[in-house]
Amino acid sequence: MDSHTFLVDMLAVRSARRGTFTLASGRQSDLYIDARLTTMSPDGQATIGPLALERMRARGWMPDSVGGLTLGADPVSYAIAHASALAKTPVRAFTVRKEAKTHGTGKLIEGPFQAGDKVVVIEDVITTGGSALKAVAAIRAAGGVVLGVLAVVDREEGGREVLLAEGLEVETLAGAREIVARMS
Repeated sequence: MDSHTFLVDMLAVRSARRGTFTLASGRQSDLYIDARLTTMSPDGQATIGPLALERMRARGWMPDSVGGLTLGADPVSYAIAHASALAKTPVRAFTVRKEAKTHGTGKLIEGPFQAGDKVVVIEDVITTGGSALKAVAAIRAAGGVVLGVLAVVDREEGGREVLLAEGLEVETLAGAREIVARMS
């Protein structure tokens, strides 16, 4: 089984649920995809890191670092950084806080991000695109150059189109329709 199919199967079994849910965007949905149940698992990380690297390279993205809004982006960014080290093509991972710290250094971006970095913004699930846009704004304000957005899941509810309309390229590892098609 190829890594894409394995990832979609993991997401369908572990992360997708039917019911009545309020999403982070405030929208109501009969489908909830908690990608963290996959992205935080050992086999999820081992699958996502290399697959994401492969997809970024296929797009011609050669980032210095990857990261996005905490918490959803964190395990994906770390999986990519680990896979890049194993591939001997190191990519650093960082986290964008939802708000700057009010103590210590007061940072909004944590980790080895540097001004001037070429960055791929990471998302676990794209619904409206709002989290990715918040991360993009923080990264640009800190001197980063955004190459595009990579998400584990596209809910296929317009978020991709919002990001594209903002001039951002978007790559996703799985779509909601293919996940639903594999749900038991």
